[in-house]
Amino acid sequence: MVFSSVAFLFYFLPAALFVYFVAPQRWKNAALLLISLLFYAWGEPVYILLLLFSSVIDYMNGLLMDRYEQREKIRRFILVFSLIVNIGVLSFFKYADFLIHSANDLLGTNFAALDLPLPIGISFYTFQTMSYMIDVYRRNVRAQRSFINFAAFVSMFPQLVAGPIVRYEDIDKQLARRHVSVELFASGVRRFIIGLAKKVLLANNIGMLWDTTLSGSSELTIMGAWIGILAFAFQIYFDFSGYSDMAIGLGRMLGFEFPENFRYPYISENASEFWRRWHITLGSWFRDYVYFPLGGSRVSKWRLLVNLFIVWFLTGLWHGASWNFVLWGLYFGFLIAIEKLWLGKWLERIWRPFRHLYFIAVILIGWTLFAIEDLTQLPHYLHVMLGFSQAEWISRTNLYYLQSYGALLVVLTFASTPIAARLTSKLNNRMNRTVMAILEGIVLTILLLASTAYIIDDSYNPFLYFRF
Repeated sequence: MVFSSVAFLFYFLPAALFVYFVAPQRWKNAALLLISLLFYAWGEPVYILLLLFSSVIDYMNGLLMDRYEQREKIRRFILVFSLIVNIGVLSFFKYADFLIHSANDLLGTNFAALDLPLPIGISFYTFQTMSYMIDVYRRNVRAQRSFINFAAFVSMFPQLVAGPIVRYEDIDKQLARRHVSVELFASGVRRFIIGLAKKVLLANNIGMLWDTTLSGSSELTIMGAWIGILAFAFQIYFDFSGYSDMAIGLGRMLGFEFPENFRYPYISENASEFWRRWHITLGSWFRDYVYFPLGGSRVSKWRLLVNLFIVWFLTGLWHGASWNFVLWGLYFGFLIAIEKLWLGKWLERIWRPFRHLYFIAVILIGWTLFAIEDLTQLPHYLHVMLGFSQAEWISRTNLYYLQSYGALLVVLTFASTPIAARLTSKLNNRMNRTVMAILEGIVLTILLLASTAYIIDDSYNPFLYFRF
């Protein structure tokens, strides 16, 4: 079930909120667990068993680690066992077929693929349970003694299938007790509607331009290639940040504060800054649980390169079982490495708009690696895009697309910056609060009605990050 669907908006969500709020305080986590399992069962009921398996394993491992507080060797063994189980389950379902196909291509063998469907959200909830076990091992948190509370944390439906990646330490106190004020609930509704509008009104519409560009790549021009990948860059940002906004909004409706996942990534001036603004919870996960334990940046230049290679290889692989994602991860690892070693100092000395142009160019090349999984089609697209082919510069079709999507591209560019948030903040300081509340209510109502109209009229369109 996706948030941007009639079934969720008009049936599941009202029923879920009703059950949650009528439940007594001591039963709220049990109600949340039941609601979350029903949400997950809507699409893949059989994989509830896998979700519960992960919950049971790490719940018990956490208690065992707490029990052997003074036995470091036993605690280390429990942690290693937990990580092996979690990584093993994730690897089996996500990477088994990828490894089989790669082996067949490389060795000329003919091993039969398992054709396993990817359990929705497995990359996200596996990382949550692993971070929990590592934090218990590091004594950053105490083990959760209630299985209901722990399972509610793992399966919480707002962020179960596409993040943000919520760590246990972010919400452990809220799991024990939380209060939903009118202000917090209203803030959640507001955030949810904004996220819904991002997904339905912006991401879905600009996504049609990318789909059209990719389907006609045999007649691609240089301008068309750049316009197409720009459309994809906007699509994936508003799709994924829209989901994160909806998840954060739903969390607030239930009394939780989830971590932010995006901070206007397209205003960045280099690749390093981009990853401090894009999918923040994933970047911080790899930083805290992989990069820092490897030594971080306080090592020799050679060791730094090795650390970056490991982190970005894993980051690319996390996104998908395909070589284009590995290339995408290594591409960013290379960019961040040269920025840390020498390019960053040079960029600081040039005019700021030029730094931003550098970033836009490298991020769009990166999104090309990400968006095109077919490794036979990818080189052709890049050759055209970078001017290494005999393709024309521009065509009438490109001008038609600019005319058709020009206004939307302007809106997307504006919405990718903090300008609107700053203007709203200034208006809040200068205008009467009641007037601002009425204006905000009108705008949110229009966005909700417009989004609902699109949902009813449009076909099924899941979030891009569901498949990761």
